This record gives sequence, structure tokens and C-alpha cells, in this order.
Amino acid sequence: MGELRKDYILDRWVITSSGRGKRPHEFEKRELVHEGVCYFCPGNESLTPKEIGRVAQNGGWSVRWFENKFAAVKPEGRPFPTTDNRFFTFAGAYGKHEIIVETPRHDKQLAELSADEIEQVLHVYARRILVLEGEQNIKYVNVFKNHGFLGGTSLVHSHSQIIATSFIPQVIEDKMHAMSRFLQCPYCAIVAEEQKGARKCFENGDFLAFTPYCSRFHFEVWIFPKAHIARLEQVNFKSLAGIVRSVLRKVHEGNLDYNLLIQYGPRGADFHFHIEICPRVALWAGFELGSGVIINSVSAEDAAKFYRGE
Repeated sequence: MGELRKDYILDRWVITSSGRGKRPHEFEKRELVHEGVCYFCPGNESLTPKEIGRVAQNGGWSVRWFENKFAAVKPEGRPFPTTDNRFFTFAGAYGKHEIIVETPRHDKQLAELSADEIEQVLHVYARRILVLEGEQNIKYVNVFKNHGFLGGTSLVHSHSQIIATSFIPQVIEDKMHAMSRFLQCPYCAIVAEEQKGARKCFENGDFLAFTPYCSRFHFEVWIFPKAHIARLEQVNFKSLAGIVRSVLRKVHEGNLDYNLLIQYGPRGADFHFHIEICPRVALWAGFELGSGVIINSVSAEDAAKFYRGE
């Protein structure tokens, strides 16, 4: 029997149709195949744009970052929008677009790295957020990872991206607005509720990973700090790296493409930091695009069983 579910606090709806559900290995997927020179491998540093920074290791590097050669935004043009003739609001595609190469190893993905190596990557995320949001006209620093063909990447070598923009993303604005309708942080209460429920996947002293009640994606997982923490640089990085690794190893075991999204609060804003890991198994089609309501054939409860190994 299907069910219509609403997001915890947002006006966002999902139809769960679990009778149609499958285990991860039952879904077909298209594999990426590497061809030619890898620009992200050690020895090929001169093939990328000028390096911004690196984490040095044994005379080389363990993580390095640089501008995206094919940037979606650039620090040029008019940063803030104006409206012309009532309906046409526009600005320059202002911002900065960077690549973070997560490992020198071409044969390893983020899920296959050690907890210490993942912790290094998370530290770099936090550092780039702090640096970029301090630059003129930057309002928000979007940190994300695309993995696999369905996740939207065309390069095999494990990497993340940053797009710093002159505006706060609407999804962050919506979450802050929804939070403001409560006397106390709703996400703190949600974490406490999911901590004892059927959707819990992993837990440690500082973080809870669970499949959200209104999951938009097959096997979607959210990772929340148990404490009310607004920003990435405030977390226990070692603890976060451990639980991120636990989730990603299961995603990797299921051979799932995914997107990893860092969700944090702008400076001075009330927010509850979290990470969303969104496996990309099914394509959104006519109903989703026409109605804004997602059909998910794997219930959050069944997805949590997969993560728990049941």
C-alpha cells in the first residue's frame, strides 16, 4: 500500500510506493569508464588550473584544490539581480567554482578512504567555506560531491566541488524560514525522534544518520549532529568522518551513484548543520516534473534496513 508523506517541516511531498521497491543491486546503472590522461592524478598537476592549496604529505599531497577549468560561475559581472520590465530579473553568473581532489589515488573513491582521510577532506570543506564566504559579494558556499554517471560527474577520479554564489540557495532560505515557525529547533526534535525509530541507520556519540521520513531519493540518508550546531567548522570532525564513512561504505557496497550535499547556516543565522547523501537510482519523470511530488519506490524504513545490514 502506497503512502503520501510530507517533509518534516517543508511543504514538500513524496509518494512512497514500496511494493515496487528493489534492493540496490537490482537496479541497472551505467558505469563511467576512464579514458586518456587523468588531470587529477599526481604528476599531472600542471594540467589543472593554478593550485589554490593542498594538504602536503610525504613530499606530495593528500588533498589539493584549484579553480574549475569549466566554471559555472566567475567573479565578474554584476553580482546582484535587478528587474527589467517587471518579469525579467537577472544578474551576472557571479561567484567562484573550485575542485577538491580528495585523494591522489585514482583507484579509490571517497567511500574507500580511511576515516582519517575523510576527516582531512571535511577539514578542507570547512576551510574553503570560511575563506570564500569572506570574499566580496559571496553570500553562500555550496559544497557538494557528485559520484557516478547518474550523480552527474564525468570524471572517475574522486573529487568534490565548490560553487560560491552571490545569493543564498532557496532550499537553505526555505529551511531557515520553516525553522523560524517553531519556538525551538525542529531538527533537534527530529533527531531525538529518529534516534529511537525504524529509520535509524548509524549513530555515534555526536551524530545520527537516518533515512528521512519523506525521502525523495531511493536510499537517501541524512547525517545530523545531535547538538544544535549551525556550521561545519563547529563539528567534531573525527566523529563526523566516521559516520560519513559508515554511510558511504554501504552506498558503495550497493554500487550506487550519489550526490553528497553540505547544508550549513550562513553566518549569524539559526540553522542545524547536516549532510544529505542522495543516491541516484531512479530518474524523475513526468509526474515528478509536472506536480513537484516525488514517487519513491523504496520506503525510508526499508532503506534503513539496508544500511543496518538487515
